[in-house]
Amino acid sequence: MVEPLSPVESTGDSIAHALREDILAGRLSGGDRLVEEALAKQFGVSRIPVREALTRLQSEGFVRIVRHKGATVSETMLTDSRELLQIRRGLEILAAQLAAQNRGGTVAAELAEVADDEATTDDHSPFHELVAAASGNRQLMELLASVNRRVQWGLGHNPVASIGDHRILAMAILSGSAVQAGYLMDEHLQRDERYFAEKFEHDTDE
Repeated sequence: MVEPLSPVESTGDSIAHALREDILAGRLSGGDRLVEEALAKQFGVSRIPVREALTRLQSEGFVRIVRHKGATVSETMLTDSRELLQIRRGLEILAAQLAAQNRGGTVAAELAEVADDEATTDDHSPFHELVAAASGNRQLMELLASVNRRVQWGLGHNPVASIGDHRILAMAILSGSAVQAGYLMDEHLQRDERYFAEKFEHDTDE
């Protein structure tokens, strides 16, 4: 198990990070109980930041909280994530197509910077947030934000996904090529899914 945190580090975020690392490393297994009082003692904090951490982990799919029964480590985390990645791809393709129909919409200038810069950042999140914003569909933006928040832990930094993908995607969107933008986004995210599968290939389906 993780070492107790210092008072300065003892926040909901840092506790969530420590527990997340324990789950991913296999030190905590599916079905293990996460007792607030015991965790508060372990980390040397009150139960409030522990409760915040467990709520955060529940939103990410790591933890299951049942009223009057408490929290346990999720037994379906990997399966849920695989399914969410498939949902994510469908939503991202739609976002790219709508963004192209809008030719970048309100974030066309930001997408133009991506299209013009061959050394653009390899951080996925800001680019995909731009595409979602360019779609002009608020409900789609909210759905994507929720799904991406739940799967990001399993993707991390994917060295397979080329930063060049973002550049050509931005160009397709700005040119109004909805079919091409959708196809390119599909190819781009399939690489993410293959990376996830290889990263966790030692884990069997729940």
